[in-house]
Amino acid sequence: METLYNVLFVVYPYVCLSVFLMGSLARFDRDQYTWKSDSSQLLRARQLKIGSNLFHFGILFLFFGHLFGQLTPHSVYELVMTAQQKQLLAVVAGGIAGLVCFVGLTMLLHRRLFDPRIRLTSHRTDLAILIILWVQLALGLATLPASYAHVKDPQTMLILASYLQGIATFRPDATPLMGIAWHYLAHMLLGMTIFLLFPFSRLVHIWSGFATVAYLFRPYQVVRSRRLNVPAGQNLPRRAL
Repeated sequence: METLYNVLFVVYPYVCLSVFLMGSLARFDRDQYTWKSDSSQLLRARQLKIGSNLFHFGILFLFFGHLFGQLTPHSVYELVMTAQQKQLLAVVAGGIAGLVCFVGLTMLLHRRLFDPRIRLTSHRTDLAILIILWVQLALGLATLPASYAHVKDPQTMLILASYLQGIATFRPDATPLMGIAWHYLAHMLLGMTIFLLFPFSRLVHIWSGFATVAYLFRPYQVVRSRRLNVPAGQNLPRRAL
């Protein structure tokens, strides 16, 4: 059993992260024309707009919530809140964001599956990744009752956070996970699998989404005249008489 846990929670995370990073780089280098999220906004545009907004709001909140919530050491956040307060905040805020994301994703998945025209133009990987994300959200929401029950004694949250921080600092230890409920472990394994599939799906457009932040800090564009030997300011259109 210990060997199985080491394979799943020590080796597998680094396999997923390696494929995630190297695969994304390779796809950007070799297949830039596929580096996008194919649009189908002309079909069922209203459902797409509502579902997409709900999904993206929820998924971004959940991503950064998991990122900072799990990877922030206990000694840092205990300066402003106790472990019990953090657990309650995670359950309430994560539950709301997860429900919003789940509703939006369900709308997007329904649109893909039950509109014949959209389904005809959808790649199999589009449907697969939406279904995997839907299952992952369902698993996450299913852990909320147990997480709420652990508010008074958030030992499970501390063990999971310590394990993930060990992965991030290259000091993995899967032994404490052997006493954790199966739905938490399944949620983590499926999350790792999403990172594994990331470079091969439409999810790669997330990189471009984060990269657009640099657009706010870009230098001014220098525009030069195509006509040679024209003094600056002399290439302006003449005012109509």
